[in-house]
Amino acid sequence: MTTPATEPGDELTVRRTERADLLAVVRIENASFPQPWPYDAFEQFLHEPGFLVATEPGGKIAGYVVADVTSNYGRDIGHVKDIAVHPSRRGAGVGSTLLARALEVLASRGARSVKLEVRDSNHGAKRLYRGFGFEPLRRVPRYYDDGEDAIVMIRPLG
Repeated sequence: MTTPATEPGDELTVRRTERADLLAVVRIENASFPQPWPYDAFEQFLHEPGFLVATEPGGKIAGYVVADVTSNYGRDIGHVKDIAVHPSRRGAGVGSTLLARALEVLASRGARSVKLEVRDSNHGAKRLYRGFGFEPLRRVPRYYDDGEDAIVMIRPLG
């Protein structure tokens, strides 16, 4: 899937993540989060159709999303586990492009709804998720290792 980005002549390609992408993914993760996932955590998701990267012309990775489907009380639910955009590309629609494609993949894999957890202080991410129809479900106190609460958000898939 190729999706136009915000700059004229600039396009993003969203595709499944390959092993060769992992170092760039980890670098974006480290630049994005105070408690980043380690390399081997990403390795575990290489088989998932919802582990996607957005690449710029020339192949540079602009961002990624990790999402999968699990059974929850007999119903398949999608889970957006991680999403991040390279600092130089934030605000350019990369996160929206990745999230939209991840939701398509989750729906095609049978998910009837999607959940995610987001730091209470991450207002930009919460704004993005609300724009995609996610609604807060509950607060999880001290979810993150540094003691910050998470907000669990959910949305149905049509």
